[in-house]
Parts: sequence; structure tokens; C-alpha cells
Amino acid sequence: MITLAKINPENATEAEVKEYRVREAARAVVFDDAGDVAMLHVRNEKYYKLPGGGIESGEDTIAALKRECLEEIGCKVEVIDELGSIVEFRKMWRLQQISYCYVAKVTGKKGNPQSTQEEINDGFEQLWLPYPEALSLISNNKATNLEGSAYIVPRDSIFLKRAEGYVL
Repeated sequence: MITLAKINPENATEAEVKEYRVREAARAVVFDDAGDVAMLHVRNEKYYKLPGGGIESGEDTIAALKRECLEEIGCKVEVIDELGSIVEFRKMWRLQQISYCYVAKVTGKKGNPQSTQEEINDGFEQLWLPYPEALSLISNNKATNLEGSAYIVPRDSIFLKRAEGYVL
């Protein structure tokens, strides 16, 4: 998979990164039958993000993506294509995160998210938006924390822009 970007706003050095824990994650730009995009609004931190999350031990990337979509947006999905990966060097957390992103479409009926307590506490809200609106919201939002403003928003903006040619 092609690497689209490396995000390093805290200027982590190569020596520091060698000591970081590595976390891999699967994410997707998910379209429904109407061509709308699944987004998560993290109300309490004032940003929007794509569905996805960590790959568990022994789990392959596509299985993780399907599990995360079922949990976060309540939908089964079919992967259409790879978009690329983004590497984040999160100095504050001593973490190197590699996110693999795909284009996917909903298969079957939309269900309800299975939010964790942390997601409920953060005010996660599932939205289905036309692609231009999703791109505008993620590009112009005002995240109130470092994780959102320095990592999640830039990462997911790149992924969403990359998916433009796939609008279903």
C-alpha cells in the first residue's frame, strides 16, 4: 500500500521514534447507496473523523476494518479499493500509528453503532453526509485537542480528499 503522508507536528526525531510503540489501524471512506459518506462527529472535542480503529493481535487489516465499521457506524461493508496509508508520529504518546485506509460501501441495512463508553463520553455521533459536505466539515472543523487538530483531522482530510474519484 502506498504511503500518502507522514504526520509529525511535534517534530519527533528518528532516535525518539525507534523507542515508540507501533499501533496499526484500519480506516475507511464508507459510502452508502445514496452516495453519502459515513462520518463520526466527536462533539466534545469539536472535530469529525472517518470510521476505523486499531487492528487487534492476530487480526488482518480487512477483518479489522469490517469489525470497526460494524462497531462505529453499525454497518457491514465491502472493500472497493485501497486509498493508501498514513504514518503518524505522536510524540506525546510515544506512539507511531500506521493507518491503512480503504474505500468501502455499505452492504445490507444500516444498523446502530456499538459505541464504547469512551466514545459515548466523547460525544460520538454518526452522520451520513454528501461527499462535498463531509469534505468541507472535516477540512474546516476546529478541534479543541492536540490529537484531533494535529493528527486525526489532517490524516482523515488526506484520506477523504484521496477518495474523491470514488464517490458512488
